[in-house]
Amino acid sequence: MRRSGEALPPSPTVSGHPPEKSDRSDWATLRRLFPYLWQYKWRVMAALAFMVGAKVANVGVPVLLKNLIDTMTPKPDMAQALLIVPIGLLLAYGLLRFSTALFGELRELIFAKATEGTARQIALEVFGHLHSLSLRFHLERQTGGMTRDIERGTRGVHSLISMSLYSIVPTIIELVLVLTILGVKFDSLFVWITGVALVLYITFTVTVTEWRTQFRKTMNELDSMAQSRAVDSLLNYETVKYFNNEDFEAKRYDASLDRYRKAAIKSQRTLSMLNTGQQLLIAVSLVLMLWRATSGVVEGRMTLGDLVMVNAFMIQLYIPLNFLGVIYREIKQSLTDLDKMFVLMEKEREVRDAPEAQPLAGADSTIRFEDVSFAYEPARPILKHVSFEIPAGKTVAVVGPSGSGKSTLARLLYRFYDVQQGRITIGGEDIREVTQSSVRRAIGIVPQDTVLFNDTVEYNIAYGRPGASREEVEGAARAARIHDFISATPKGYETTVGERGLKLSGGEKQRVAIARTLLKNPPIVIFDEATSALDSANERAIQSELKSAAQDKTTLVIAHRLSTVVDAHEILVLESGVIVERGTHAELLGRQGRYAQMWALQKSEAAPLL
Repeated sequence: MRRSGEALPPSPTVSGHPPEKSDRSDWATLRRLFPYLWQYKWRVMAALAFMVGAKVANVGVPVLLKNLIDTMTPKPDMAQALLIVPIGLLLAYGLLRFSTALFGELRELIFAKATEGTARQIALEVFGHLHSLSLRFHLERQTGGMTRDIERGTRGVHSLISMSLYSIVPTIIELVLVLTILGVKFDSLFVWITGVALVLYITFTVTVTEWRTQFRKTMNELDSMAQSRAVDSLLNYETVKYFNNEDFEAKRYDASLDRYRKAAIKSQRTLSMLNTGQQLLIAVSLVLMLWRATSGVVEGRMTLGDLVMVNAFMIQLYIPLNFLGVIYREIKQSLTDLDKMFVLMEKEREVRDAPEAQPLAGADSTIRFEDVSFAYEPARPILKHVSFEIPAGKTVAVVGPSGSGKSTLARLLYRFYDVQQGRITIGGEDIREVTQSSVRRAIGIVPQDTVLFNDTVEYNIAYGRPGASREEVEGAARAARIHDFISATPKGYETTVGERGLKLSGGEKQRVAIARTLLKNPPIVIFDEATSALDSANERAIQSELKSAAQDKTTLVIAHRLSTVVDAHEILVLESGVIVERGTHAELLGRQGRYAQMWALQKSEAAPLL
């Protein structure tokens, strides 16, 4: 039998970084899985009953075969007698064979719902939990490695259940039945030979498989590394093209594949050693059993049917045991894969709702930052004692150099992170004391870099309010002045935008983002450098859509280009996490301070060259 087609080993990482250690034992992992399975306890019990029935029928086949052969064997004193075909035994033989297959299929049919339901529930919980983790986690993780972990963990549920319920438990049942028959019907030497052979076989298999784990782990690490590099390269397709680095990326990927190839060859050598040792132990034990059985036939202690039965028993036992190395390794890998997914599920949320948090009241959309200080890392403070207010229905703009902390304000308002000092309120309610979902429902954003789903234009606009009608989507598109463009395309609203929206221009993507926010219709709107990726012509064209989106809404504008914020009710100048100036556009220009310097610099940069 070919056994080298091994499943991919467990992932060493959750995010492409060194593996997170779990102190959980294999039994603890099984206990963690058990509640999911126990929801289907009646199916589990029915499946076990069918499994026992299948094994009883399977063991009955050699016994019936022995009786059939003994019945057909001519006796010395009946050499001339007419032999009668044992129709009953033949029918019983066929019935047992059919029963073995039938009970096996019923077991799988009954248990399929439990297996698939368990895998679905665990995968869904992981997916939901990943969305609940903080932005910090998602900035640090690598998509390729993490998705591979989730894929393996889900597959591990299937493997663990199928290997244990369909291989290990049935083999143990069959082994007990066979040893009982051999011990009762024949002498104990048959039991001793079988028992010792099985102990040696299992010990050898487990020992070698444990030793081989190091090679499998190395393969796993290299496989995840190659996967992460491939995904990273494909996600950055344009950058690769910009610098003409296709060959460089191919060589980099090939280097990872070559390291994986060498590790796979080393692992295959150890697998061949395992297979050879297993076959040697099986061959020796079979020879000993057949020697004992043939001696019994010669001495008259056993019949020819007994010899056939013993041989059939050995074949039936060693066929599943022949895969013990693969089964043991699969179970160990499945447990490790599953544990990786449980580690993900148990990862602490950096931002979580307070106990008994209530939804945001929503009557007042006034925003206040009160003495807010924040740092992504303790040694590098980003915001320092920032205080300001955005009255309901008014617009406040924040300007300043890159790295001053402007975008951090939006992330804190969205509760992607929690402030370390001070508080942020909406309508007088501390956003840490209300539910995150209600805060995010109240806010719409047009980000600096609009990333779209690889789906249709309609899907991406409707993402602002899932379930919106086509008329509502078109209304939002008209308000964002992108309806005419969409209608002019061959597929209209069914046009796919490509990975991250790469089929659309920067201005088109921004208009889709504006339409999405208009459809959501939140009381609070954030424009986070919403026009920084556009040229001056597109910026001016989109300004009216941005004003339309901000009309009668509490608006926070984060901008680098000062021309986009001249109409704001108040402008804050942020430098190194500190508000150094505040006022209207005219007031700030009149003070001849930092804002006036920035304005003069940008005006001179925008002036045409002579």
